[in-house]
This record gives sequence, structure tokens and C-alpha cells, in this order.
Amino acid sequence: MTLRSPTLSIPLDGRQSQTASAIARGTGRYLHALGYCVVSELPLPSGRRADLVALGGNGEILIVEIKSSVADFRADQKWMDYRLHCDRLFFATIVDVPREIFPADAGLIVADAFGASIVCEAPEHRLPAAARKSVTLRFAHAAALRFQALVDPQGPYAGAI
Repeated sequence: MTLRSPTLSIPLDGRQSQTASAIARGTGRYLHALGYCVVSELPLPSGRRADLVALGGNGEILIVEIKSSVADFRADQKWMDYRLHCDRLFFATIVDVPREIFPADAGLIVADAFGASIVCEAPEHRLPAAARKSVTLRFAHAAALRFQALVDPQGPYAGAI
């Protein structure tokens, strides 16, 4: 009996621009190198959907809001609600977007498709235990369903993700 590893391909979301997708990819790689697991487009308990949610081995939760341009930043202010669902809030952008537009009370990551770096650390505001549990369970549930959908593309998982 021979076991083969299935070839898995992640379906593209389609809502993001190529620039935003590149920022997400590089930021995800960077956070992974720092010891975090990352889930993109995670629905939060508030009904909002976070661009990236990173879970550290110690339970720390980061939310990264991706902004690919000045216009993107100015058009979307829903990120203010994300503080209720993370220990630290970051923005991630490309090098061409002026850093001055981002709020001083959030962290800043500059990224491209291949990597990223933190140019400004985010202040910590620890989540209450109940909020931490809620976000952590959503993270685990989404990650497991997405993995199941990759392993079994004909399965009933796609609508639940």
C-alpha cells in the first residue's frame, strides 16, 4: 500500500486586490517565522471579518488589518472594532503608503509578497478570558474547516467556512 500526499491548493478569496493579497502573504510568512499561526478573513464575534488573525503559542491574539493604499485606509474605519477581539492590533501595508496616516496606538507592519517587518510595535491590551476563548474557538474552528475542505474538496465544508 502506498500513501500519497494529496496536492492541496488554497482557493483564492477574490475580494482583495493583488497588492492586498501580497501584503497578506508576506505578513503571514513573517508572523509564522515569529511563532504565530495565521487565519485570514476570520469572522469575529462582533460580525466583522478580520483580514488576518494570528494566534501565538502562549494564546496571544493579534489582528492585522491590511491597507494597500491611502484611499483604502480612508475608506474603511471598521478596524476600530477589532480592538475588542485581540491583544494587539497591527496595520500591514506596502512601503509606498505613508506611515503617518496610521494611528499611533496601533502597530505597523510593512510587507511585500515575500516577507515583512514590524516598523512600529503595537501596544498590548490583554483580552478578558471570555473574549479570548471566543476568538480562539473561532480561529480553531475556521482553521479545521478550511483544512477539511482542502483534504476533501467534494465534502460539505465549503459553505461553513
